[in-house]
Amino acid sequence: MIAAIVVLLGWLEAARTQEVQHVFPPELTRFQLSEKAIFTGEPGKWDAKIRERGWTLREGNLWKLWYTGYDGTKEGRRMLGYATSNDGVQWKRHPGNPLLPDLWVEDMVVVPHEGKYWMFAEGIRDRAHLLVSDDGVKWQPRGKLDIRLKSGEPIADGAYGTPAVLVVEGVWHLFYERNDKGVWLATSKDMKVWTNLQDDPVMTPGPAEHDRDMIALNQVIRHKEKWYALYHGCATTGPKARMWNCGVAASDDLRRWTKYDKNPILPVEANVSSCIVVHDGDRFRLYTMHPEIRLHRPKSSD
Repeated sequence: MIAAIVVLLGWLEAARTQEVQHVFPPELTRFQLSEKAIFTGEPGKWDAKIRERGWTLREGNLWKLWYTGYDGTKEGRRMLGYATSNDGVQWKRHPGNPLLPDLWVEDMVVVPHEGKYWMFAEGIRDRAHLLVSDDGVKWQPRGKLDIRLKSGEPIADGAYGTPAVLVVEGVWHLFYERNDKGVWLATSKDMKVWTNLQDDPVMTPGPAEHDRDMIALNQVIRHKEKWYALYHGCATTGPKARMWNCGVAASDDLRRWTKYDKNPILPVEANVSSCIVVHDGDRFRLYTMHPEIRLHRPKSSD
């Protein structure tokens, strides 16, 4: 009898482990920390410093990077830069940078859709705004995002940033944070008015120490019939205060999220954030982008 119980417990543990591995596949959770940056600011130039999440997109054999540069001062305007690459490692800046010198653009996501590029980014005072382009270089601002509560009333005044956006069956889904205290989800059919699916956040900080106090969602992808989110978080007190780190969460419906129980996927001490994954045609690469862009390649199997 005891032997049978031991066998049953072992089977249950194996099944649990198999389920975790299925929900959080290694191609999204196992990356080798890179200490070397592949893209940095240029001293003395408009982009002397790199800030917040940039966006890397692979289209055929061409890699495209939109990023935020500034002069390094607290008051310096955060401006949009663009670079291209043949391998996603060596980048060439666009000669027309900064692309919008009069507009504050940072923490962006770029969504190709129906022949255009749609950019969602933070503007001044962390208010998310929308831009559109035919070629990814010449951008037309469309103004701040109009986000509403479920009731239709505007959300409370204040910051709403780090927009992460995707289109699902013709409906636009916007994940946004408010002072890094949680992640909310709003949807829209026309990108003019966005309405919360629920007025409580769909993802909150903690309970683990590494993302105990602050959190922001960077990217949502569809993979193996599930939704996966790349996010970053930190604690604000303690021995690792303000050390940002990257985590992964999974969902079946974009509203209920389960965090990977082995988060963060890179060491907290590395203090990296603004993480997204890009498929290179063979496997996923992990890019982190603040305060410099690093490429973290997949770990080999143990």
